[in-house]
Amino acid sequence: MTGRPARAVLPPSLGARFGLIAALAALVVVVLGVLYAGHSEPGRVDGSIIAPTADSVRPPWRHVALALDFLGEPTGSVLVVVVCVAGCLLLRRPRAAVLVVAGTGLTVGTTTLLKHLVGRTIHGPGNLSYPSGHTAFFTALALVAALLATGRLGLGRTAGTSLVLAAALVAGATMGWAEVRLGAHYPTDALGGWCTALAVIPATAWLIDRAADRTADRASGRLTGAGLRERR
Repeated sequence: MTGRPARAVLPPSLGARFGLIAALAALVVVVLGVLYAGHSEPGRVDGSIIAPTADSVRPPWRHVALALDFLGEPTGSVLVVVVCVAGCLLLRRPRAAVLVVAGTGLTVGTTTLLKHLVGRTIHGPGNLSYPSGHTAFFTALALVAALLATGRLGLGRTAGTSLVLAAALVAGATMGWAEVRLGAHYPTDALGGWCTALAVIPATAWLIDRAADRTADRASGRLTGAGLRERR
């Protein structure tokens, strides 16, 4: 026995379901990107939720929003990633550590690329806003943590899916609130960032598991071949 299901960052019971979720999330990202390409004003949906301004949140909640915003800035995000990687290694989950680095990196990289492709701005030219990288980053971390918890707790398909989606929703809503209230993003930017993480993290987790399993199979094959030669 290899024990691969216990080591996988994407539990086998969630694979097919999150493949569909990732595809739907990617579709939402594309649709919103097409709808708001080149725009510099809030859309109808944005206006119905909140009109982003730089002073739309007051102390003490402003301090909370600024603290959350810092976690998505380069310095804050690096600190968070380092802590998360250290935690994964302490739990002896190297695949999860790889997912933290690769998953968040690909998620933020995707949002950066999409911002330049979509060209939506806020508060003047040059302030690209769609999708929200802060929201995507925070959601990506929550997804990794929830996937790790699902595997360690041995949760089934329904419970595991509920935990992962709930964690993603809470993280995305929390950071999205901060970014919108600070006037850095429109609500639909936050939605786009949330969906970007939902699209990227499951795909990255699947690729990491597939690569790790293949490496383990090759190593096992070499050991088996060496053992047979020694017996001869």
